[in-house]
Amino acid sequence: MESLFDSAAEEAHRGQEPLAVRMRPRGLDEVIGQRHLLGPGTPLRRLVEAEAPMSLFLWGPPGTGKTTLAYVVAGVTKRRFVEVSAVSAGVKEVRAAIEQARRELGMSGRQTVLFVDEVHRFNKAQQDALLPAVENRWVTFIGATTENPFFSVISPLLSRSLLLTLEPLSDDDVRAVLERAAADPRGLDGSVRLAPEAVGHLVRLAGGDARRSLTYLEAAALIADGEITVEVVERAVDKAAVRYDRQGDQHYDVISGFIKSMRGSDADAALHYLARMIEAGEDPRFIARRIMIFASEDVGMADPTCLQVAVAAAQAVEMIGLPEGRLNLAQAVIHCALAPKSNAVITAIGEAAEDVRRGDIGQVPGHLRDAHYAGAKKLGHGRGYKYPHDFEHGLVRQDYIPEALRDRRYYRPTRHGAEAGYADRWSRIRRFLRGVPGEEGGTR
Repeated sequence: MESLFDSAAEEAHRGQEPLAVRMRPRGLDEVIGQRHLLGPGTPLRRLVEAEAPMSLFLWGPPGTGKTTLAYVVAGVTKRRFVEVSAVSAGVKEVRAAIEQARRELGMSGRQTVLFVDEVHRFNKAQQDALLPAVENRWVTFIGATTENPFFSVISPLLSRSLLLTLEPLSDDDVRAVLERAAADPRGLDGSVRLAPEAVGHLVRLAGGDARRSLTYLEAAALIADGEITVEVVERAVDKAAVRYDRQGDQHYDVISGFIKSMRGSDADAALHYLARMIEAGEDPRFIARRIMIFASEDVGMADPTCLQVAVAAAQAVEMIGLPEGRLNLAQAVIHCALAPKSNAVITAIGEAAEDVRRGDIGQVPGHLRDAHYAGAKKLGHGRGYKYPHDFEHGLVRQDYIPEALRDRRYYRPTRHGAEAGYADRWSRIRRFLRGVPGEEGGTR
């Protein structure tokens, strides 16, 4: 039972809470963003409205509302809220929280929301300690993580819980969060005017993180003299406004400079444009996608590991988000910029596609056609096919490309980097497959 002193202390503390805490939604309808989770008929809304027992994993980047949703679930369903941080808590603390929840359930019938932040930091033993409470529904368990739970959470715990994926907030969502906080009595209550340009700058700085946007807004409000301008925001957060419009010319100019700098092998220039995009709040997933495209379009077989590095960086950004994810992006950018370059891959697929669009396709050779379905053999499909693994070097001379395209040559490798080796090998294989006289064969 709470004492009068507890209530007084809580009331006194409420006035000192950060703006992001004061502005936490009190119901599902106040939550901004995550419409795919909170719309009518969604599993989460049904569970909350029915006050049903539940166990949830909330997976998403920082500032997307994981803690907020946990508080809302507890508030709407009138359950006790107990938060445990996986950074500092151990098995002892987890078991103590579960035991207290069991006592509360037995004495008053009131259920408890056990919220574990950064749950991916729990080791297997700590996660095992949660299983009995989840299995027996002694608590409503909600685990928040920025990392892929399929890699960081034990299967028994994950299989007993509903996994919800949160998405980064859109610019409009963050703008709505800021405007509500500026006007709401729980927030700034209209005490300062928020200039439209300052809103746009705060949105860029937030990078889809609602908590960060409110932290910056609160800092700016403390030093503002009646109005929060871009200059006030810059002083408050010690970060210069980056002239970058994600929907305008600057967006296209900067990404163009970024790609062309990597293509030109200027790592410093590429890193400059990368930093410019990140500091302006560009979606890191957009940057990662452009790097992956570049790895095949401009490097290709000259350094086949470039695509692996680009994909790994994209996955890392999805798992850890910003600001740490900028390190993964920077590593990929440096790798791509310094790699030998070849556009042979994009040229090859482009020319092949052009032939197809013109109707230059020909017939698939009979011995290559599918012979597995009923009646295929009667049509001669697959007859005469030679299995390359049965021949020396895994090569056997037979027609693969349609006869009408026999003389076409799409892949023309460069002599740059690792592609020189592929060029030599492809030249030998092509001469052998096309039956050029004097070329050594691989049959036996």
